[in-house]
Amino acid sequence: MPTENDIASDVLTASIKVHRALGPGLYESVYEQCLAFELEELGYKVQRQVQLPVIYRGLKFEQGFVIDMLIDDLVIIELKSALKILPIHFTQLNTYLKLSDKRLGLLINFYNQKLADGFKRVANRMTT
Repeated sequence: MPTENDIASDVLTASIKVHRALGPGLYESVYEQCLAFELEELGYKVQRQVQLPVIYRGLKFEQGFVIDMLIDDLVIIELKSALKILPIHFTQLNTYLKLSDKRLGLLINFYNQKLADGFKRVANRMTT
């Protein structure tokens, strides 16, 4: 079974492949579909647009948040196609990690000319 770091490495490789083929500036949903295809071809279980409920004072609110992608039930991927990644984007991913009790999230901004400049790891309690 692959670790979070194994998945992150494969996601980076697949993201670069998609970015090279499509270039920057498309809708996030286009990159999401293509990245999911690439990761599924590698044998990963890919869930898209995953509902993440919020539990508040014992009440469960189903319409809390939506995770762009969840890979092998281990790694959260938040996709962007924005001129600039803002602090709120990191906060958003950190919130998803905490609410879902996952350890690793990837923030990928496909708007960058060089995708590696738009690929950020966000860890929640990771030691490696």
